[in-house]
Amino acid sequence: MGASGVVYYVEDDKNIRELTVYALGQGGIEARGCANDAEFRRACAERTPDAVLLDIMLPDADGLEILARIRRMPGLSNVPVMMLTAKDTELDKVRALDGGADDYLSKPFGMMEMVSRTRALLRRAGREQPHAESQSLTAGELMLWPDRREATVEGRELSLTMREFDLLEFLMRSPGVVFSRETLLQRVWGWDFDGGSRTVDVHVQQIRAKLGERSDLIETVRGVGYRVRG
Repeated sequence: MGASGVVYYVEDDKNIRELTVYALGQGGIEARGCANDAEFRRACAERTPDAVLLDIMLPDADGLEILARIRRMPGLSNVPVMMLTAKDTELDKVRALDGGADDYLSKPFGMMEMVSRTRALLRRAGREQPHAESQSLTAGELMLWPDRREATVEGRELSLTMREFDLLEFLMRSPGVVFSRETLLQRVWGWDFDGGSRTVDVHVQQIRAKLGERSDLIETVRGVGYRVRG
C-alpha cells in the first residue's frame, strides 16, 4: 500500500539527494530535497512535512541540532525523523535516538530499504484522528488514546515522539506481560530494524524521564526485558 504525505530530505551531497528523492518518487512518495538547513527551514515554512530524512554532517548546521530544533517546535515536534548518515558507530546511533530520532540508517544504504523504512514512518505518522470518544488504555495514572495519539500521566499531557508512543502503546496493550528487547524491536520497529537492543533501552529511558515520578509504571525484568505494571 502506498504512503501519502510529503517527505523532506536534508542532504548536502547533490547526487545522493537527487537519487534518494527519485527513489522515493518511484516508490509513490512525494519528496523534496533540501541542500542545507536554510532550505529546510524555508520548505517547512511553506508546508509542514509528514516525515524528515536528515543527514548529520551539513554545511550550515549539525543534523543533531536540527533534530533538537524539530522536537522543540510546535507543529513539527511529532513529525517522524530518520537519520541517513555516514556516521555509523553505536555512539552515533544512541546520540541520535536519545535526541528523538525515530529511525537510523547508515550510508551507504540500499534504496529499497530506505523507501520501505520511509513508508513505515509515514504509516505510523498518518493515522487518522477520530472522534474524542476513542478507546483509551490505562495503567495506573497513565492513560493513552491510540487513535488520537495522545497520552497523559496524572492528567499531565506527555510529549512523546512517534516511536516512544508506539512502544508505550504496545506495552500497555498487554499489562503485566514481559516482552524481550528482541520482541519489542520486531513488533515496534519492524523485523528489519538493525539498531540493536540498546535502541529499546534508550527509548524506555526517554519514556521514563517523561513519566517523572510515575516512571515505575514501566518495569525492568532483569535478564528478560520490559513490562507495564498490570
